[in-house]
Amino acid sequence: MKQTRPFAAAAITAKGQRSIESGHPWVYDAEVTEAPDCADGDLTDVFGPKGAYLGTGFYNSRSKIRIRLISRNANDRFDEAFYERRLRHAWDYRKTVMGNDISCCRVIFGEADSFPGLTVDRFGEILVAQTLSLGIERIKGMLFPLLCKIMEEDGQNIRGIYERNDVAIRELEGMSQGKGFFPIEGLPIPDYTCTEIMENGIRYAVDFENGQKTGFFLDQKYNRQAVAHLSRGKKVLDCFTHTGSFGLNAAMGGAAHVHAVDISEDAIRMAQENAARNGLSERMSFEAVNVFDLLPTIRPKEYDFIILDPPAFTKSRKTIDSAFRGYKEINYRAMKLLPPGGYLATCSCSHFMTEELFQKMLREAAHDAGVRLRQIEARQQAPDHPILWNVPETNYLKFYLFQVVQ
Repeated sequence: MKQTRPFAAAAITAKGQRSIESGHPWVYDAEVTEAPDCADGDLTDVFGPKGAYLGTGFYNSRSKIRIRLISRNANDRFDEAFYERRLRHAWDYRKTVMGNDISCCRVIFGEADSFPGLTVDRFGEILVAQTLSLGIERIKGMLFPLLCKIMEEDGQNIRGIYERNDVAIRELEGMSQGKGFFPIEGLPIPDYTCTEIMENGIRYAVDFENGQKTGFFLDQKYNRQAVAHLSRGKKVLDCFTHTGSFGLNAAMGGAAHVHAVDISEDAIRMAQENAARNGLSERMSFEAVNVFDLLPTIRPKEYDFIILDPPAFTKSRKTIDSAFRGYKEINYRAMKLLPPGGYLATCSCSHFMTEELFQKMLREAAHDAGVRLRQIEARQQAPDHPILWNVPETNYLKFYLFQVVQ
């Protein structure tokens, strides 16, 4: 293999080459036929079985995703200017697609922004980062100050970057777990780990130290607005409410009453606090309960509108069958409970539960419940979580609004 470039070289299979040429940035362990002579986390060039240059990416011998491409341009120089351009592109994209909603948005969405394994969410003055690839981990000391600089130059007041690296998958990549503020020169370390944001006119407390993922789920922002639009005068059941976001939007949209439920008592406590923060306590009630146990006990026609926003029931292909059954159970129950003409919001946040499979589940649930579904809207994640069509992992959120008819 001819080697005139400054990086080590990896050779991959024809199957791996076809995947890269179709637009997917990952090379799996089984696709590597000749490992590069480099350290884990280093950049390596990738070549096909006939020696064609395919791209350059971060190598990690400990990861099932052996190489994560960051470029297919042989002329790219991976210096600070390269990464600054990438960060500016990501921020300019958010300003374009989010408009006035940039105070709370996803700033970096991993592979969709060509920063594999990196998530950065913005909650007002705080950025919360999660790093799941070793290559990005090794250059975050350059990336994080650059991102702060870019946003400050654009008039955004950023007070710190908090790392939420308390996830087990890091250990599979050869990294330790941990969380805390990342030191940025010129930025004093904030003395708080809870902040307040406003989304869709609703104020929330965000515990970015202990909350799920980075502290708040931003991807459903506009789906919550769609729910609010349908909620006026309705009796609403908000299942898997977490910190109350769908229920709060329904109440703010004029619902007659919202009952919000979640298995987590801590989540229910935060949802109650958020309701009080927005003056909505009188039109909302809360219950810490398992939704699978609750739905069979509810009287038919007790609610006009049921919202199902469960956590991912599957995070691998091995558990798709059980996840299918779980999704079908709660959707079947909700469809049976609603009166003729009632409304259903239902979603899945697992990319393994594909759109085709989710639709199949909904059809079966409707058939078994003896109802028909009149689709109002089919939606996805907010545009600050962009979808790359050749990277199915970026297309994960399915959200449907139906009227249930008989």
